[in-house]
Amino acid sequence: MTIDEQLSYLTKGCVDVVRAGELKAKLERSAKTGVPLVVKVGFDPTAPDLHLGHTVLLRKMKHFQDLGHRVVFLIGDFTGLIGDPTGRSKTRPPLTRDDIAANAETYKAQVFTLLDPQRTVVDFNARWLGDLGAEGLVRLAARYNVAQMLERRDFRQRFDAGKPIAIHEFLYPLAQAYDSVFLKADVELGGTDQLFNLNVGRDIMPGYGLPPQVVMTTPLLEGLDGVEKMSKSLGNYIGVTESADEMFGKVMSVSDDLMWRYYVLLTDETEAAVAALRQHVVAGTKHPKAVKQDLAERIVSDFHSAEAAMGARQAFETRFSKGELSADTLPGVEVVIPAGGSVALSRVLVDAGLAASTSDAARKIQQGGVKLDRARVTVVTTRVDLSRPVVVLEVGRKAVRLLVRS
Repeated sequence: MTIDEQLSYLTKGCVDVVRAGELKAKLERSAKTGVPLVVKVGFDPTAPDLHLGHTVLLRKMKHFQDLGHRVVFLIGDFTGLIGDPTGRSKTRPPLTRDDIAANAETYKAQVFTLLDPQRTVVDFNARWLGDLGAEGLVRLAARYNVAQMLERRDFRQRFDAGKPIAIHEFLYPLAQAYDSVFLKADVELGGTDQLFNLNVGRDIMPGYGLPPQVVMTTPLLEGLDGVEKMSKSLGNYIGVTESADEMFGKVMSVSDDLMWRYYVLLTDETEAAVAALRQHVVAGTKHPKAVKQDLAERIVSDFHSAEAAMGARQAFETRFSKGELSADTLPGVEVVIPAGGSVALSRVLVDAGLAASTSDAARKIQQGGVKLDRARVTVVTTRVDLSRPVVVLEVGRKAVRLLVRS
């Protein structure tokens, strides 16, 4: 690729690039000297599993790897003890060291579904932040002031509302910034919600005699509902460790409009190629269902294998195009059986991760998108009899078998 082609490839799907001219200059320097760029991405191990929303960043890391650059997958075992205040209306409870250690192990296993393990540096920021000591931390804190911290929207909102901001929360963006100093990062990647934290690193690096890092942010991926960002707590996620069949079915459940965003952010296709594909659908030369199946197959291939993806596609065709549905082959979802043996269908949809809320469940039912044991249900007040041995629930193109526990 030419430098301009590399720039286009690396910035595909990005929201912020601070600054593109500096990134181009760094790429030119790397091409001339043969020294790869240091590209840093930090992940605090706050939960044991990753979902496709996290992989938007991982894929951008892969793009830098494709061009021969050095990618640092940084696990925030120190910053996780502080707790990232981003997007929080109150102080986040810090994780325990045991929680962080356990979650970090699962992260390491999951990221290599996309990243090349031979070209990825896995590091832990406690290695240098733990050695910084009280004096080093004070000297680091002296490089930023409270007025600068209050430029951060969530800090300002809490301050204006009279809600407490713990002093240690100010240390989080500074600790993240020092990671960039220690690693001598050329580029730092993060979600759009991390823009303030990333720019703190950019701000303090010249004070350590280093050129400022380029900051690049990627969008927060919408979940299956197409509204809220992908989140396990909202039940609108696709986990990277889910089975091929389950992953394929979930991708097929997204709207035709959201499909294009998934193409841009969850595949290596260029934006021009995605635009051309979309034009084929608009023109009627390609069917949106087939295009979405191609997307689902590509995503499943990334996290399983080409053979597993093809098998999932064939199984999906059998189940939904030919009308066949075997409960034995469906993923199981646990639901709690209440006294009396029945529960509101809207509640079951939420508990099974098929709706983000009871109001979302009601909307899906009213729109005719829910089937119970193959029969379409449109009455919001429907209750599910959980005393039967097998209950099959379908929402859109996703089907699950309810596993009842008391």
